[in-house]
Amino acid sequence: MIELVAELSRGPVFLAGEALECVVTVTNPLSPTATSASSEALAWASAQIHCQFHASESRVALPPPDSSQPDVQPESQTVFLPHRGERGQCILSTPPKILFCDLRLDPGESKSYSYSEVLPVEGPPSFRGQSVKYVYKLTIGCQRVNCPITLLRVPLRVLVLTGFQDALFPQDEVVAPSSPFLEEEEVGRKDSRLAELAGEFLMAATSRRSLYLYNISDGRGKVGTFGIFKSVYRLGEDVIGTLNLGEGTVACLQFSVSLQTEETVQPEYQRRRGASGTPSVSHVTHARHQESCLHTTRTSFSLPIPLSSTPGFCTAIVSLKWRLHFEFVTSREPGLTLLPPMEQPKPVVWTGPEQVPVDTFSWDLPIKVLPTSPTLVSYAAPGPSASTVTI
Repeated sequence: MIELVAELSRGPVFLAGEALECVVTVTNPLSPTATSASSEALAWASAQIHCQFHASESRVALPPPDSSQPDVQPESQTVFLPHRGERGQCILSTPPKILFCDLRLDPGESKSYSYSEVLPVEGPPSFRGQSVKYVYKLTIGCQRVNCPITLLRVPLRVLVLTGFQDALFPQDEVVAPSSPFLEEEEVGRKDSRLAELAGEFLMAATSRRSLYLYNISDGRGKVGTFGIFKSVYRLGEDVIGTLNLGEGTVACLQFSVSLQTEETVQPEYQRRRGASGTPSVSHVTHARHQESCLHTTRTSFSLPIPLSSTPGFCTAIVSLKWRLHFEFVTSREPGLTLLPPMEQPKPVVWTGPEQVPVDTFSWDLPIKVLPTSPTLVSYAAPGPSASTVTI
């Protein structure tokens, strides 16, 4: 029996273009003093990162998959298929790297190996939606002689910063002879430079503040004015807005605002809807604020953007956008008042109306949500960074 442990040194969240580093430890757990203790041997071990794509058949119409490469692992062969047994299609993978060959461990002996790979920048972000799913995993395959391959999968979360690819590979970078002895130092330098550039890019994109004002009205007049100070946010930030109802000519009884994502299947991949079909556009609410606001002149709200959510993105099959969805309940009666008269010659009993005729309408305001620091996401929303399998 051999125990194989894979541990990510910096947590399970990464930015596309960063270098993933993993320590793979192989251990013979038997005690040297055990009566049946004996050496254990492994033929080889290899590691690879891949992205698995899965689409809902009721929402997405995909072309038939290529059946020329069957997803079957013959026991008599040593073919490393990281996505074997996974749902969907493997749409992106890095070249496999061999960790070791012909390894023999005595009872109680343990050996560790380092695996490092740069996450591709051309792939989609990690996403689990209603129509599609993009799932990243680091898969480590290990095999005994004349035995089936054992796969160990470590789930990853990849954030993609759209429009940042040009900063990753500047054209004026000096090409110099490289030394294999300086490879690890060079990878660390590029990784820190990437994190610095990404931080500057996000800060520049999300720190611009300017008051945006929107007049809200229905068919009978002005309801109020909505104000927001910016339209680009990062994961973990709060969307703060103000609502001025004092200038309105139509009485607003209640309003609600929801922070939502809109997942849309591209037209060429939309499934035709029949009588019981499922729409190709789905909405998910991440935060909501509701308030009764009759006689309210000015109010505000704050909606947090969860660190566990996915920033906006677009692929050939699906797009994800963020928005603020407003719903207003207004009175049909002009000059509606539900308060007793202020001046009365003598005390009277006043009761408000039992029924008020109302109208409802909605309004959507698009916003843009970008990623944030992967270290912050790993710290605030921790996930498993180590996986174990026994061979």
